[in-house]
Amino acid sequence: MRWLTDEDHEALTPAERCEPRTPLPVRMVASEEYAPVPQTRKQRETEARLYALADAVAPKLGLSRRRFFQTSAGMAAGFAALNGAFGPLFAVSEAEASSPELARERADALSGQFIMDMHTHFLRDDTRLEGFVRLRESVAAQGWNPQLSAAGPQTLEDLKFDNYFKEVFLDSDTKIALISSAPSDIPEDWFLTNRQMAEARETVNSRAGSKRLMTHAIFTPGAPGWLDDLDAALALRPDSVKGYTVGDNTHKETARHPWRMDSDETYRGYERMAAAGVRNVCVHKGLWGRGADRRFPNLAPYADVRDVAQAAKDWPQLNFIIYHSAYRLDDPEWALAEFERTGRIDWVTDLAEIPAAHGVSNVYGDLGQIFAQTLVAQPRMCAAIMGTLVRGLGADHVCWGTDAVWTGSPQWQIEGLRRLEIPEDMQQAHGFAPLGAADGPVKTAVFGGNNARLYGVDVPGAQAALAGDRFAALKAEYGAAGPQPSNRRYGFVARG
Repeated sequence: MRWLTDEDHEALTPAERCEPRTPLPVRMVASEEYAPVPQTRKQRETEARLYALADAVAPKLGLSRRRFFQTSAGMAAGFAALNGAFGPLFAVSEAEASSPELARERADALSGQFIMDMHTHFLRDDTRLEGFVRLRESVAAQGWNPQLSAAGPQTLEDLKFDNYFKEVFLDSDTKIALISSAPSDIPEDWFLTNRQMAEARETVNSRAGSKRLMTHAIFTPGAPGWLDDLDAALALRPDSVKGYTVGDNTHKETARHPWRMDSDETYRGYERMAAAGVRNVCVHKGLWGRGADRRFPNLAPYADVRDVAQAAKDWPQLNFIIYHSAYRLDDPEWALAEFERTGRIDWVTDLAEIPAAHGVSNVYGDLGQIFAQTLVAQPRMCAAIMGTLVRGLGADHVCWGTDAVWTGSPQWQIEGLRRLEIPEDMQQAHGFAPLGAADGPVKTAVFGGNNARLYGVDVPGAQAALAGDRFAALKAEYGAAGPQPSNRRYGFVARG
């Protein structure tokens, strides 16, 4: 992951440097797939409010600030701080933010919610993508994080399976996850190979005694031998497939094989997917700022959604799930100002208008990084994205995915959607329906119902099986011992 230059890195700081570890990020954290936006004035205000809340409450409870941030009340305090800075977008009370018992009661009441996170990552054991370990080594060497300094030589283990398991299955309410990957023109630089994903699925589900993990198979139209590679991947019986239309997203500077969703070449792959019984085609779109247009003009035409509608019309038997809902990843304040001026969000609105404009019902929007990043950078923008997607695609076509573990455990994102509401002025101005209660029909559909339908999961049956499997027992033991989420993020933040 090296499209950020040395000059870019001079303006960035390892996310590990940000202490104390807050229950939700207070600035944008990015991998090297895209550059982070600097912390905004409102985010600095949120951070100050959160620390003030913690320092007022934690001593009364006999807790350190960091330990308070690991509690349900600390999570509630994070959303109370966001409300203080951005206005009342989140359902949270002062009592909840100051009482671990009250916060825990609410958390326990929602902990059984059926959540399918169909967009998660960890790295292969033999990965060469050492940007993150170099980050952690520099953090330890400079003494920013005493825990890392005391731990000895840093490794990539936090981005491999063991930590993935803890942060996804123990520190969050996620019930079923799908492990994804990213391709590269350099074979060694795939996050995980298709076979490694399939092997991880078999290992996890065997250990759990239930179906906890699903997998993608990555497809790469136009690359040498790609159809043979697709046949081999389909033989592994993936739960869905995924592609990046810009080609090698890890090494954009040398990417040689961008592709269109509606090309004859790609259609040859769809034929094989359909014949193999794979109906869900996930496609990475967006997360492509205007700076990327300038730096990679050869790839820019492939990053938006201009090729989605025709593919959906020509292949009604397939479901096209657009990852990150194609969000452009602009500066959130600028993007909000543009939305308030025009009523549109770059590429997200284009995606949401496809069903009505083209008469298709097989286009879906995955949330991915866009929910995580806008939730903490500009919650009104997050609300606008949710309103736009639900209005255009329908509440039954918006799918939960978090891109964990890059942003740490997905629990803070889960809490974000549970608490988020579209402001009334925005509902009235743009015809947005309210998102409703944490366990209401809209959020229930987004969290798990839509993915369950796409992936053929019987929710009552799955809930019964998962409640009695080995992972449920492990989580119960973990909770009884007093969970301690790391509140750690992995990547870069822009220097203030």
